[in-house]
Amino acid sequence: MTRPAVVECGRQEKAEIRMPSLSKQKQILGLAGWLVVSFAASAVGAVASIQAKSFYSQLVQPAWAPPPGIFGPVWTLLYTLMGIAAWLVWRCGGFGPNRQALTLFLLQLAFNALWSWLFFAWNLGVLALADIVVLWILIAATLVSFWRVRPVAGVLLIPYLLWVSFAAILNYSLWQLNPQVLNQSGF
Repeated sequence: MTRPAVVECGRQEKAEIRMPSLSKQKQILGLAGWLVVSFAASAVGAVASIQAKSFYSQLVQPAWAPPPGIFGPVWTLLYTLMGIAAWLVWRCGGFGPNRQALTLFLLQLAFNALWSWLFFAWNLGVLALADIVVLWILIAATLVSFWRVRPVAGVLLIPYLLWVSFAAILNYSLWQLNPQVLNQSGF
């Protein structure tokens, strides 16, 4: 008799828990679902970013700013890693036992999508900066929460945290260099 496959799931300060594996079909559907959730946030931000490439190119930029064409591939990779990380956590008992970690994940996705609207659609540099600071905190909290459930899920969020760290510095620099365009917030 063969034993069912197991998934190694850690729980905060408790010993690792061995969870029975989900069926292959449920795993595939779960992965697809978390990728859809991640890319849905991307789509919401993309609607606000339709003219982002031309808008971004017109801004006075620091010498170290990346070219506009780099953002799409980087974000595609990051959203894919986010979806996989959420799926790995979800596989450890579903949403119920991982409510805090997965709620943080969903909340940071909302702040992620909001940033594009604040910066590109509404040209609110300081509010976009405030949003990205909150986003960074939420990503860090999500990373830690994911790490406690499945360390590899936390590791998958490290590139995202690093990119958003860079994006926050870029956001600040662009806001400072373009007050006439990005200072319409009333501050």
